[in-house]
Amino acid sequence: MRTPAQILQLRAPPLPLWKRAFDLWTAAMITPFVVPLIGVFALVMLITEGRPVFYGAERMRTPRNSFTLWKFRSMRPDPDDWGVSGTDKQHRITRFGGWLRRRRLDELPQLWNLWRGDISVVGPRPPDRRYVEKYPEIYAQVLQTRPGLTGLATVAYGRHEEMLLARVSTAEETEALYCRACVPRKAHIDLIYQRNRSLWLDLGIVRRTLFPKRRASPQRQLRRGFRRAFGIAQRR
Repeated sequence: MRTPAQILQLRAPPLPLWKRAFDLWTAAMITPFVVPLIGVFALVMLITEGRPVFYGAERMRTPRNSFTLWKFRSMRPDPDDWGVSGTDKQHRITRFGGWLRRRRLDELPQLWNLWRGDISVVGPRPPDRRYVEKYPEIYAQVLQTRPGLTGLATVAYGRHEEMLLARVSTAEETEALYCRACVPRKAHIDLIYQRNRSLWLDLGIVRRTLFPKRRASPQRQLRRGFRRAFGIAQRR
């Protein structure tokens, strides 16, 4: 039996060649469009909200290697900030930052992380160090796949996660609910992606991220979710 410390020392396998080629091709295709948008949004942020314009957060690429994930700052700074974003942080979201977040445009600066190879186009969303250290057995498996800009868990569970976290009002309640309901469920979906990873699946996830289907209810979204969207059969 490995100890948590030994689990965190495990190395992730190298990124498949086709996947890195897809990442570089995607980065090259979107850079001419994304870079001007980043410049415009940065200027608007600077004028309306002031500095800092960007927000860098430590995230884990492997169980032991971290990197700085970049976003546009969408909240007023708080030196005591910790944990995932829930209702308890809504009062800190700025007007322009909220507009960016609703459209996921606050994540445009992650193009830099994509070029660097910190993340892939598709994969599990990069976790905070606190959760990797708290659940080493889970993330030792999940981070066998390089984190991504989007992923199967994002399109299948992301909206439900937002609704779950909107039900609680304190940082402690948000943390407890996220650890109890979101970490294991998202990890389960990420491992399904890991076992079925292919270029066609990645293209399907990108399409569903850019053009999400409207569903009748959250329950229907969870019931059908990723299996119907991508034709993936869960393997035991």
